[in-house]
Amino acid sequence: MHTLSNLGEQISRLHDTTLEAAGGPPVAEPVEAQPSNRASLLWLWIGTNHFFNSKLWAEEDLARRTQVSDTEITQNKRAIDRFNQARNDATERVDEILLTELGLVDAQAARSDAPASKVPAGARLNSETAGSIIDRMSIMALKIHAMRAQTMRTDVDESHRASSQIKLERLLTQRQDLADCLDTLIADTQAGRAYFKVYRQFKMYNDPRFNPVLVAEQSANR
Repeated sequence: MHTLSNLGEQISRLHDTTLEAAGGPPVAEPVEAQPSNRASLLWLWIGTNHFFNSKLWAEEDLARRTQVSDTEITQNKRAIDRFNQARNDATERVDEILLTELGLVDAQAARSDAPASKVPAGARLNSETAGSIIDRMSIMALKIHAMRAQTMRTDVDESHRASSQIKLERLLTQRQDLADCLDTLIADTQAGRAYFKVYRQFKMYNDPRFNPVLVAEQSANR
């Protein structure tokens, strides 16, 4: 059963396991299929964040092709925008659920535009949210997975594999540091020494109401 203890280790294991599985991370479940309890919801949204980071990774590779049409690259770039928005939405959901579980935000306020965290006396505000750390851990898992593959290539020389192994070890250290920081933040929050907030991303370039270029296009078509 998942708990908030050793959360960093649990998340690293989930990220690695899904990347090693055939087909990569599972497709995110639809909203209507979401479980009702917060513990299951938390892991659903951590997995969903990882799924969209994986989709982003693949599209970023494709967007750098040089022997395909501009139309295909445009499709990649638009997919990147969609997946990036979905990844950020999932990160926010992770923060909402964790803050609710930690008793800093009530469930009703958690989904509002500006959920206010309860601030214990003397607690420090952590500038990075738990969800943001988890998102960074997902990206690190993708880097680790890709770099590990480089260490096992047979079509390159030994110096390439050796260099990749050094990079892999550094990436593993970076992820462990992130996992430790996450566990420290959770522990400090539970003890009343720290708190964090939900920060809405407000990605204006994806919103036709706010992107000035899209607003101008709409005005020209009226």
